[in-house]
Amino acid sequence: MKRALELAEWGTGSVSPNPLVGCVIVRDGHIIGEGYHEAFGGPHAEPNAVAAVADSSLLVGASVYVTLEPCAHFGKTPPCADLLVSKKVHEVVIAAKDSNPLVGGKGIGILQAAGISVVTGILEREVRWQNRRFFTAMEKGRPYVILKWAQTRDGYLARANYDSKWISNPLSRQLVHRWRAEEDAVLVGTKTAHYDNPRLNVRDWTGRDPVRIVIDNHLTLVPNSFLFDQSQPTICYNLLKSEQSKNLDLVQMKPGFSLEELLSDLQKRKIQSLIVEGGSHLLQQFISRELWDEARVFTGNTVFGDGIPAPQITKVPWETRSIQDDRLDLYINDVCVAKPTL
Repeated sequence: MKRALELAEWGTGSVSPNPLVGCVIVRDGHIIGEGYHEAFGGPHAEPNAVAAVADSSLLVGASVYVTLEPCAHFGKTPPCADLLVSKKVHEVVIAAKDSNPLVGGKGIGILQAAGISVVTGILEREVRWQNRRFFTAMEKGRPYVILKWAQTRDGYLARANYDSKWISNPLSRQLVHRWRAEEDAVLVGTKTAHYDNPRLNVRDWTGRDPVRIVIDNHLTLVPNSFLFDQSQPTICYNLLKSEQSKNLDLVQMKPGFSLEELLSDLQKRKIQSLIVEGGSHLLQQFISRELWDEARVFTGNTVFGDGIPAPQITKVPWETRSIQDDRLDLYINDVCVAKPTL
C-alpha cells in the first residue's frame, strides 16, 4: 500500500477534480503490475495497473492493492470494480472508502458479490491526507482552502501604503509557484489586486496555471490589470453584472454575499482546492469563519516597524521549516489526519 501511495502522488496537479489513486497488483509475493491515475479524463489507476501486467493470466487469483475504493459507475471511464471482477482477482485491499455518493461502498459491494475478498482501512489516514482536497469537497461541500501569506519579522503583511515587496526570499517565492501548480485556483481581494497587480500564474515552476479568482464588488480594478489579460481562466465575483468572455467570467453576486456562498459556487465549478493569497482582511475573514484547512505562513527577516498587521491564527504550528533564512510555519485546522509533509 505504501508503494501505491507513492504512485498516486505522481498524479498531483493533473487529476482534479478526481482523487489521487495508486494501484499495485501482486501475485505469489511479487509485484506484477502497477499504475496510477495520471490525468483527469484518462484511465484510472486500476486499468493502468492491469495493462502493465505482461502475462494477463497471472491476474487470476492475484491480490490488488489500491489506495481508494474502485469506482462503480460509468463516468469518463468504465467502472474499475467491474474490471477487477472480470479479471478474477482473488483479493482487493483498499486504503480508504470513497466518499463520492456515486461510489460510496458500491465498488466494495460489487467485489464482494463476485466472491472477491475485500480488506479496507490499510493506511487510511495517510490516503485521506493525500486526498484531503477530494474528501473535503465530498464531505464538506466546498473546496479545500489553503491560506498563504508572508509576514515580516515584526508581524506585518505590508507597509502602510500596501507595498509588500519583498518579505520572503526567492526560494520561498519559488515554492509558492510550485503550490500554485498543485492547486485548482488562487484567490485575492480587491486591494491586493489593485496594489500588487499580481499575475497569479506559475512562472518559477513547471505545471498548469491555476484558475485566478478575484473579489471586486464594484468592478473598480482597471481593465489592463494582469488578472484581466485573459491569459488563463479568471473569475471575478462582483455585485454589478454577469458576463463571459474568453478566459474571463464576471459573476454577479447578491449584496452582502458570504464566503460560504463564494465557496459553494466554486464547488459547483468543480474547483476542489483554493489558495487564498491576498490581503490581511480577506485572510482573517477565512480564519474567523473557520473556512480554512491549511495555513502556510512565511516569516522573513525584513522589519517594517509599522504597516498592515498580518492575520492571526491561535493554533500552534503543526510543522516549522527553514527555507534558507525564512521560517515556514504550517498550520492544520483539522488534526484528524496523518502528519503531512510539504
